[in-house]
Amino acid sequence: MRRIRLHDIRHTYATLSLDSGVHAKIVSDRIGHAHEGITVQIYGHRSTGHDREAAELVAGLIRRKLDAGPTADAG
Repeated sequence: MRRIRLHDIRHTYATLSLDSGVHAKIVSDRIGHAHEGITVQIYGHRSTGHDREAAELVAGLIRRKLDAGPTADAG
């Protein structure tokens, strides 16, 4: 059986938390990083699909604006 180190559990916790949508600041505080940026740099390398959701949201907003046509405040 593979030996599991405490560091492995910490890494799994951080990764699963971020994947579940827990804010990076909270994860950072829980695992003891001094700054949220450290947590994002180390554990943010995994794509969780949230970037796709954000892209689709913005694309939808742009489509709606284009479909609505020019407005009075556009000029």
